[in-house]
Amino acid sequence: MKIGIIGSRGIPNYYGGFEECAQQIGTRLVKSGHEVFVYNSHNHPYSEKEFEGVQIIHKYDPEDRFGTFGQFIYDLNSIVDARWRKFDVIIILGYTSSSIWWWLYPKKSIILNNMDGIEWKRNKYSDRVKWFLKKAEKWAAHNCHVMIADAIAIQNYLNDKYKRGAVFIPYGAQAFKDPDAEILKKYNVEPYAYNLIIARLEPENNIEIILSGVQKSETERITLVIGNHETHYGEYLKENFKDSRIRFVKASYNKEVVDNLRYHSHIYFHGHSVGGTNPSLLEAMACKSVICAHDNKYNREVLGDNGNYFMDMNDVATSIDYLDRNSSVQKEKIKNNLERLKNEYNWDIVSEQYEVVMQQTRL
Repeated sequence: MKIGIIGSRGIPNYYGGFEECAQQIGTRLVKSGHEVFVYNSHNHPYSEKEFEGVQIIHKYDPEDRFGTFGQFIYDLNSIVDARWRKFDVIIILGYTSSSIWWWLYPKKSIILNNMDGIEWKRNKYSDRVKWFLKKAEKWAAHNCHVMIADAIAIQNYLNDKYKRGAVFIPYGAQAFKDPDAEILKKYNVEPYAYNLIIARLEPENNIEIILSGVQKSETERITLVIGNHETHYGEYLKENFKDSRIRFVKASYNKEVVDNLRYHSHIYFHGHSVGGTNPSLLEAMACKSVICAHDNKYNREVLGDNGNYFMDMNDVATSIDYLDRNSSVQKEKIKNNLERLKNEYNWDIVSEQYEVVMQQTRL
């Protein structure tokens, strides 16, 4: 099959979940004998025309000039280009800036749309933006051949709302095997002597609850907060959580650095509360982190009994003061998380599932 992948900033991954998905399934589909093309932003630092057998199509992306609006232009440029490529299948990652162009989708291509999370539920958006996101979700749902849900909870939501039979295919992660404690020197921390938050600094990620718990705890451990803090909300957090135990650090997209920070942390806090299977949670599992996650159906679906959970700052403080990463209980949870990655959240399995859906849809 000739397959196009639209909706990521491009590969190799320097950014996030969709980019990792495009890279991991794209390279595996090539090895399975398919011809795969991934659309890359012209701003992507990788300028070659091929990556591990995947052909790369660079398209103009003015996000650096126009902000979010630029994403709509980038997706438009990608979709228009795809019209003459004669793809058998197009995989669209997300829908926020692509589904508005549904009337330009190539008529002879099978369209698979990864529906991401329930975007209109995110607290950061205004009522007007939420209205648009509901529309965009509806356009995507009704103008693709198959909806892909990355979590059972998302699949149930889509099936209930659109009555179209969404297919569950999760993300994957690979076990981290190359720890290097030297990387920690840049952050002035020692292995297992700090707690960690890596997230977009947004209200829905429960950063305030976690930091309030840090302040209430008796620990002397540092908590590193890694994310873009040079925003209105980031400045608010820095102003309200002035504590010698809380250290705000600029976001890093270097996977080796981020994986080592996760691997060597005492507790990894995962506050995400909206969306499906969160790639950063899978990465924490892959890094053998002791995970304390916000208690919601998405995180429980992924971690099950192998996570520790919080709902308020008291839960966070208790976790900080009493969780022992060297206990037999936590070691067993880490072992079980790795086993789950191997058997369920595995890129080989994920890629095979995409391939099966594409083949069945073409029949």
